[in-house]
Amino acid sequence: MRPRKQKIAAAASGQRKVASKRRATKHDWREFDALTDAEILAAARSDPDAQPLGDAQLARMKRPNPKVVRHALGLSQEEFATRFRIPVGTLRDWEQGRVAPDQAARAYLTVIARIPDAVSTALDAAA
Repeated sequence: MRPRKQKIAAAASGQRKVASKRRATKHDWREFDALTDAEILAAARSDPDAQPLGDAQLARMKRPNPKVVRHALGLSQEEFATRFRIPVGTLRDWEQGRVAPDQAARAYLTVIARIPDAVSTALDAAA
């Protein structure tokens, strides 16, 4: 049979041609696979561009999670929204990840998380 007819016949019969060689990649992963976990960790730590973050850096990067803050206070979405004057729809969007709080809202959530009674008192006095 000619090559084209062979392909058509193989396709019709459901046969698949399996590649005998492994596809060449940019990296030789056999060398990596031979490393132990300790060697991989040592190599990662020796890379100046991939140093682990310190406690101060992690604290600076941590963002308040509205759902966690609300659960910590033991409030429903409606109660939290009413108490801290946040629209319920906005709170739901933040909690479901549809919208991320902007910088001012993140600061507000941080203050609520740290001193919720003071925020409530200040808002009640302003009303």
